[in-house]
Amino acid sequence: MPLRGEGPAPVPARTVIVLQDVTKVFKARRGDVRALDGIALSVRQNEFLCLLGPSGCGKSTILGLIAGLTKPTDGAVTIQGKPIEVARATHQIGLVFQDAVLLPWRTVAENVALPLEVLKIPRSQRPERIKRVLDLVGLAGFERRYPHELSGGMRQRLGIARALSFDPQVLLMDEPFGALDAITRDNMSIELLRIWEQQQKTVVFVTHSISEAALLSDRVVVLSPRPGRIAAILDNPLPRPRPLHMRDSSEFISLSRQLRNLLGTE
Repeated sequence: MPLRGEGPAPVPARTVIVLQDVTKVFKARRGDVRALDGIALSVRQNEFLCLLGPSGCGKSTILGLIAGLTKPTDGAVTIQGKPIEVARATHQIGLVFQDAVLLPWRTVAENVALPLEVLKIPRSQRPERIKRVLDLVGLAGFERRYPHELSGGMRQRLGIARALSFDPQVLLMDEPFGALDAITRDNMSIELLRIWEQQQKTVVFVTHSISEAALLSDRVVVLSPRPGRIAAILDNPLPRPRPLHMRDSSEFISLSRQLRNLLGTE
């Protein structure tokens, strides 16, 4: 019971995603490839979790397991305590990839509408949903443009809008800014933080950028080289909101150095 004047005790964040002793082995003609080994991880409600590690360490494989795109060889993955198939059937998972994978013959609005069509969302609800997410990502006024008329950053915003159109609880992002130039990447990171703060989704974000992980995350999961194992999980102590100039602070530099040490790059 809190002492007088202290107010109520904080409520612990609810766990949404659980990976329980997950191992993933890919079968191949030249021999099996053990991508992940004994991954035990919980992701909290509304948390921004970054998976950080070198290429080939299994970051994207973890994302694929959470999305239900592949199944673990051993162990289990659950969302809200239920199998991934339940989360997929109830449209709880949104995906954003490095390539926005837009349909070039569809306009901006029509690309956002695609998952709504697939999920058979009533036609009467679609215009409002499309307007809401395009406003959110700063693409209002571009509804009738085609992907080739958009910049790289705008195409990624469109990919995020499409993933959010059906209001998923979990947003999985696989190096979504990896192909962008440095300036656009910085701007997109700030935009993503703004969107996340407004929407309060549970985000699992794959990156191999130490600076990106330090700027975005609540926690950083550092993975070892293949087979991917969890080398460390760090709580991010940096206060929010996080403007870009925070990267010049001694606290940001210290966290980045700690992550670099864990990756063995110093």
